[in-house]
Amino acid sequence: MQSRQFKHDMISMATTEDFEKLDIRVGKIIAVDDFPEAKKPAYKLKIDLGDLGIKQSSVQIVDLCKKEELIGKQVLCVTNFPPRKIAHFVSEVLTLGVPDENGNVVPVVPERKARIGGRLF
Repeated sequence: MQSRQFKHDMISMATTEDFEKLDIRVGKIIAVDDFPEAKKPAYKLKIDLGDLGIKQSSVQIVDLCKKEELIGKQVLCVTNFPPRKIAHFVSEVLTLGVPDENGNVVPVVPERKARIGGRLF
């Protein structure tokens, strides 16, 4: 996840069909490791996505989140993007995040405990 600033007029309009193509699921972080090979400070996560299995993701949230705070946390992940190689690590899902007022990435989490693997609709 990266901190990015977007201007609304620069983004093309998406259709409902575009949104329906995204498979966004609730996952539970089960392991967190440092990722010193990444260009920007990051963690390597293992995320339980229920029926989809355990997936890996790289996230740039080290400025806001300690590793021990992340274990057990539920996050939202895009599960149907192609895997992305970062250094010697393959990120299999995109863990969603939004910038805070300082530009640090905040993970997107369900407001309440949700079913692991549950799909956003």
